[in-house]
Amino acid sequence: MNFLIEPSWVADNLGASNLVVLDCAWFAPEAGKTGLDAYRAEHIPEARHFDLEEASDQASPYPNMMPSAKRFAAVVGALGIDNDTTVVIYDASYVSARVWWMFRRFGHDKVAILDGGLRRWKAEGRPLETGDTAPWAQRVFTPSQPADDIAGWKDVAQALKSGEAQVVDVRTSERFTGALPSGYPGLASGHMPGASNLPWTTMMHQGGDFRFTSPEEAERTFRDAGIDLDRPILCTCGSGVTAAVLAFQLLRMGNNNWKIYDGSWNEWGRRDDLPRESL
Repeated sequence: MNFLIEPSWVADNLGASNLVVLDCAWFAPEAGKTGLDAYRAEHIPEARHFDLEEASDQASPYPNMMPSAKRFAAVVGALGIDNDTTVVIYDASYVSARVWWMFRRFGHDKVAILDGGLRRWKAEGRPLETGDTAPWAQRVFTPSQPADDIAGWKDVAQALKSGEAQVVDVRTSERFTGALPSGYPGLASGHMPGASNLPWTTMMHQGGDFRFTSPEEAERTFRDAGIDLDRPILCTCGSGVTAAVLAFQLLRMGNNNWKIYDGSWNEWGRRDDLPRESL
């Protein structure tokens, strides 16, 4: 299945028995609102709300950590998704790539992101619904063995020390330098010494509709930022969400030489035994 899907395709296929559209709205704590609130306020007709926090490791002290295969299967099965379901993911900001990665990680390749998300859907004058979607039947999703695409803090520390991999922080330059707070209560600002900064927004068109740039444009962006695409890349962000935007673009470019640091700054910035700096 293609990485990206056009709004026209979604509109033409709404109501198909093997299609589930997921609204995966999620917000950092500083936003003061929840993804469910945003979903109930407006969503694509028949879309179901994917709760990122529910589909995360509940035992971890850090937000949005990758769940076990068992938990992920339970969450998506409850959403009426099985291994034959075509899944289209969207939101109004930056979460879709994370959810897309989760599905792919657990072996589901019938998944795509709505290019431009809810903003583009609305800009094209397409219909919306409010409230909750009508109930649906649960299904059984059987996950496969997860891919080896997650890095831990030790991997990042080793990469920063040895240079064997590039650590790329996708947060905004203001978060990276420490000019703005981290966005999470009690979490220090700044970044990992030796990390490069390539904001996730550089992978989107700047017209305001959150369409992804082409693989060719993305490759130029990486190279202009001094990222060596022939060497391993460890993607990091605030909590493992926007790091997936870079991973998504790398995959579209045919590059599989990457991992996501799932704990990201939420883990690194809370540990007194790990170095951090501000500019």
